[in-house]
Amino acid sequence: MSYLETTHNVYKEAALTPDVGLCCTTNPIWELPGLKIPRIMQEMNYGCGSTVHARDLTNNPKMLYVGVGGGMELLQFSYFNRTKGGVIGVDVVDEMLEASRKNFMEAETLNPWFKSDFVELKKGDAMHLPVEDNSIDVAAQNCLFNIFKADDLKKAIAEMYRVLKPHGRLVMSDPTCEQPMNDELRNDERLRALCLSGSLPINKYVKALTDAGFGTIEIRARKPYRILDPKNYPTKELIYIESIEVAAIKDPMPKDGPCVFTGKAAIYYGNKDFFDDGAGHTLLKNQPLAICDKTAAALKNLNRDDIYFSESTFHYDGGGCC
Repeated sequence: MSYLETTHNVYKEAALTPDVGLCCTTNPIWELPGLKIPRIMQEMNYGCGSTVHARDLTNNPKMLYVGVGGGMELLQFSYFNRTKGGVIGVDVVDEMLEASRKNFMEAETLNPWFKSDFVELKKGDAMHLPVEDNSIDVAAQNCLFNIFKADDLKKAIAEMYRVLKPHGRLVMSDPTCEQPMNDELRNDERLRALCLSGSLPINKYVKALTDAGFGTIEIRARKPYRILDPKNYPTKELIYIESIEVAAIKDPMPKDGPCVFTGKAAIYYGNKDFFDDGAGHTLLKNQPLAICDKTAAALKNLNRDDIYFSESTFHYDGGGCC
């Protein structure tokens, strides 16, 4: 049995019998005016964070969500685009698609504004999306890509890039791990299906996105997720897994490489009202400016004694240098 077949069976079981402990999101459930989320959707929230960000969802964007779970984030996306077929949900597990359909019927009874046909559910997998080129404003996946091995991950990211419109964004939440994992953990198909042993270091995760052509990467959150301990898992050391929330934007790739925002900032405190580096970056005196890692390196190379650079916080909230 391949690791993808194991994953299919794990989520088939999770569709038929909701498993509250399957994933462990650290995000509170969105509470918005007029939005009521059925309890069954909350119990089937098999993600490790959130991909729903209001700033991504202005002007009725066409949305795609891959790996539908119980439909909770599809419902949340629909809140921002109340049109027939405004949100597409794709899943390879028939039972999960059917569970979502049932959950949407319950959501209709709780939310007078919601209609099930706001969401178009489609059978398909992440490596072969049943979606047209350049047709999606916001695509999302939650705790899915970390399951894939390298070649399949490359295909899945390329598919997301294909379906997005220019300047569209791929919003994701996935577990990451900076420690090395042994082969027994990496090759355990069930642990991979459970979003644990496929976790990548952040730099490799980001490189997979930029290799696909995404010109701007935003790391929006980095949070504790799980522990793999020697008593319960085949490891000699304690392994700490975090979850990150990331947006990859289909901007043109800059000639000098991608803009990757990891939460760094620069503060100019010199004698003038501002500092202009001549490369398109203006720092107002005593005003923090969010900068991508590439710009941080370029400014540091100027060797000035009147600019302070913060370390990466792995929390970027928009604005800044690019």
